Amino acid sequence: MAQIILFHHVQGLTPGISTFAEGLSAAGHVVHTPDLFDGQTFPSLEAGMDHARAIGFGNIIDRAVAEAEDLAVDLVYAGFSMGVMPAQKLAQTRTGARGALLFDACVPIEEFGARWPDDVPVQIHGMDADPSFVEEGDLDAARALVESTAQAELFLYPGDAHLFADSSLPSYRREAADLMTGRVLDFLSKIR
Repeated sequence: MAQIILFHHVQGLTPGISTFAEGLSAAGHVVHTPDLFDGQTFPSLEAGMDHARAIGFGNIIDRAVAEAEDLAVDLVYAGFSMGVMPAQKLAQTRTGARGALLFDACVPIEEFGARWPDDVPVQIHGMDADPSFVEEGDLDAARALVESTAQAELFLYPGDAHLFADSSLPSYRREAADLMTGRVLDFLSKIR
């Protein structure tokens, strides 16, 4: 059983993110889903980005780190898109990290430290033609992370959808989401 903190994407803590977390819980894991937007959700990426910019990405990361501080240190840090930033920061910098799950995004490892920790396994998941993932540098960052450590795996799925595993959004792609979830559950089963 793993203990996970899962950070939502820029559209907020949507029903699809809650459903994903419930699936992990049903498999025996403990999942914490802090709401970094105080209950607000947004109908589009653009509206969510406007809200995130108004708060400030640095402030969002600080909120997420504060949420993690209230939990044990032996966590798996997970995030969807915007939520990857705090998940990756915590996985790279907080002592005791057990793993990381990065969905739809990846930040260059230098952003949060000189290297990826040797004892922290990580999976990165994204669609191979998602403009946000491919064209904005996330795929390059993911490949660099994989090259930097034997603890990293990158999974690419055919398609161009961003947030393909959020079942409450039009971008949801069931087949890819099911495959991703199976890989995530396998990853979590190996966390001790």
